[in-house]
Order: sequence, then structure tokens, then C-alpha cells
Amino acid sequence: MRTWIGMMALACAFSAQAAPKVAVTDLAYQERVEQYIHVVSAQNNFQASHYSASGSSSYNEIEATSSYIEQGELRKFTGDIKGEMLRTGMFQLVQGTPYTASSKGDVYDVIKRIKAGNFKGADYVLFGTVSDIDFTRDVTELANTDSHSAVLALTLVADFSLINTRTYEITSAFTAMGEGQDTKLVNGRDIKVSLNRPRVVREVSKALGEDVAAQLSQQLGGGYEQPGQAPLRNNLPQDTAPVILR
Repeated sequence: MRTWIGMMALACAFSAQAAPKVAVTDLAYQERVEQYIHVVSAQNNFQASHYSASGSSSYNEIEATSSYIEQGELRKFTGDIKGEMLRTGMFQLVQGTPYTASSKGDVYDVIKRIKAGNFKGADYVLFGTVSDIDFTRDVTELANTDSHSAVLALTLVADFSLINTRTYEITSAFTAMGEGQDTKLVNGRDIKVSLNRPRVVREVSKALGEDVAAQLSQQLGGGYEQPGQAPLRNNLPQDTAPVILR
């Protein structure tokens, strides 16, 4: 009962006239970067005597591999997230301070970034992190033809948390996904196949934004309907008055 009352109160807070102000971060990511080092140095050694002088050269060769973790924010996919959030009518959006190469600290330490004032004026921060991103390009032979199907596809999966900037409470949490692809039919006469990478990225961004807005609305009690999906309705007939059979 208490849980239900808490959820109703939260839904009322988000549906009030004064919509909460939310800062949407760019998608945080980290990756391991490896460096290969190959150094060759030459040294000349000279020996001199009273009668003659001789010289020789020697080479030192050094090979090493080093790796480090690079952190940053992916700035390509948050535009549609913000647009779909505004379309729900549940939020006002404010701009936060982006994470840059000169920023100090861990990009994933969003609480520290909130305390540092990176999201001034925001009641909540929607913090997203990339959990998986996969670009694939395949060419498949079509049976009984001399043609092939060339496909460029992108899938992006990200984890999101809606965090209260005053209490640091996680109000909503979910995983969202965006997918997109470009497909072309080619044959042996085609010298070069150009697949539309920007269109694929746009489709992924749009799908991700719709998924984020739908899940936020679902968890916070809004009335947002994801485009392309029919709203859920109760199609049962109305109740009728009872009839006494004699």
C-alpha cells in the first residue's frame, strides 16, 4: 500500500503544472586504448690507439605495448532524446556543462558533477551511459540470382538513471535501445557500393529518443505514446445489467 501511494505521489509531482527541470547528459563511455611502441637507436663506438683507429656501430631495439582507459561523452544521440522528452509535456529541459578532455574526475561520477554545479537550475539529471554499440556491414548473396544484398546496421544500447539533484535519489532507471540500417541490392557490375551511414545514425538516434521518452513516461505515470505503436485500450464490452433467468 505504501509503495502504491509513493508511486501515485511521484506521478502527481511529474504531472503538475510546473514541470520539473531536467538536464540531459551526453552518453558517457569509456574504452581501452592500446599503443604500440617500436624504437630503434644507433650507437657509434670508437677505439683509438697510437698506430690506428677503428670504429663500430651497435643498434638497440625496444618494443613495448601500453594501454590506458579513455573516458568521454558521445554527443551524437541526445538531440532526439531531448526532443521526445519535450513532446511528452512532462519536463522542462536545461543545459548542463558537458564533460570535456580537460574535465577533471570520472565521467561516471555524476554525483560529484552535480555537487560541482555542472547542472545548475536542474531538479533532475538524466544520466546515460553506453553499454553496447555495434556497427556491422554484411554482404549476402541472394539465391538463384547474380545480385547481393549489402547492409549497414547500427545498434546502440544505453543505461539511464533519472537522479534527483537535491537528494541524489534515483527516480527512474531503465535500459533503452536504438536500431537502424541501410540496405542496397548490388550485382557484379557495381564497382562501388555507398551505404548511407548518416541516415543509419539518424534512425538510431530517433529510435533511442522514442524508447527513452516511452520508458520515462511509463515509469512516471505520463500519457506519452510511442510513435508507430497503437495505444493499449480495453476492448471489452461494457457491463450490462444482470438478467434473472426464470
